[in-house]
Amino acid sequence: MGTSFRLFVMMVLQLAIWGAWAPKIFPYMGMLGFAPWQQSLVGSAWGVAALVGIFFSNQFADRNFSAERFLAVSHLIGGVALLGTAFSTEFWPFFACYLVFSLVYVPTLSVTNSIAFANLRDPAAGFGGVRMGGTVGWVLVSWPFVFLLGAQATVEQVRWIFLVAAIVSFVFAGYALTLPHTPPRKADDAVDKLAWRRAFKLLGAPFVFVLFVVTFIDSVIHNGYFVMADAFLTNRVGIAGNLSMVVLSLGQVAEIITMLLLGRVLAKLGWKVTMIVGVLGHAARFAVFAYFADSVPVIVAVQLLHGVCYAFFFATVYIFVDAVFPKDVRSSAQGLFNLLILGVGNVAASFIFPALIGRLTTDGSVDYTTLFLVPTAMALAAVCLLALFFRPPTRGPVSEADSASSAASSAQA
Repeated sequence: MGTSFRLFVMMVLQLAIWGAWAPKIFPYMGMLGFAPWQQSLVGSAWGVAALVGIFFSNQFADRNFSAERFLAVSHLIGGVALLGTAFSTEFWPFFACYLVFSLVYVPTLSVTNSIAFANLRDPAAGFGGVRMGGTVGWVLVSWPFVFLLGAQATVEQVRWIFLVAAIVSFVFAGYALTLPHTPPRKADDAVDKLAWRRAFKLLGAPFVFVLFVVTFIDSVIHNGYFVMADAFLTNRVGIAGNLSMVVLSLGQVAEIITMLLLGRVLAKLGWKVTMIVGVLGHAARFAVFAYFADSVPVIVAVQLLHGVCYAFFFATVYIFVDAVFPKDVRSSAQGLFNLLILGVGNVAASFIFPALIGRLTTDGSVDYTTLFLVPTAMALAAVCLLALFFRPPTRGPVSEADSASSAASSAQA
């Protein structure tokens, strides 16, 4: 079994855990009777986990544990926490179990990226294909719910979102031990033992700061999609509850194609244009949600834009960080952007959009047109920031040969 395929399966399992519960967790909390502030607090768990992760997984774990063993232990604990979440119907036990799961799961997202980058010969060219495994995992895990849920799913049925995630987590705990050995970094492998400080200092570079701001905006929009989409499909568009996850997974199907094309797109369009196209995908999708909610075929078809939204922005950001940031702070820089994408953006979305939904609800009916114009406007603002102020040091990925040539020229100069 080739290394790339093993890494591909790693991503399949990693994202299947997330994909099992993400589309329906907010509707499920509503079914349990959790208040908006309680739902927002649950959403904030990932922010806490991402903040802890930048210090723990990137500053302690990666210096004391091999990456594959870290994954195994994390997913074993995570599986147990997911079982607890599934059978907790009161808020505080539910929140406690979900928080434990978040604390051990979120750091593994950057660890799997690090394992992939460490074991791929050409990360810029190969990461898209490997990361596509996560997309495949998200799609595959959506289909069992056609049979596990009814058209009007009950609480007992919907709790399967966590049970399925727990099963996958236990499988991944065993599979992680078969991954390529990625040893812990030695203390003297890095210039700065507290490399996260240098990663934060890089925000002083204008192009890094602009990318940081845009990533925050886009992550709020991206996470807001998962807060709003399932309820919109079932309550407004009229799609059956056991089919909504399959409809949402069409976006991941499209993501498979875009991830395969990502290397070529980056080479042709460069960092800036590729990212702009990715953010525009969000604007277009939410605009369609706002104005075409009565057309089921259009709403279903526009899910395909999800592939553009994810691959052309978020995956590009991960590749950009690996290609442009100094080698000794890349891991911490990945954690820094994960803090935005998985943490701060997630928390902001978990508070902003439930509050907006509450404000825009009259007699049980949500004004989805106004609701979806908010993330549309946010996406267009992010596009303007990228277009006007983002000036990366290179137009696109630079091959090792070009990099060596550039370094030699700089040395001579």
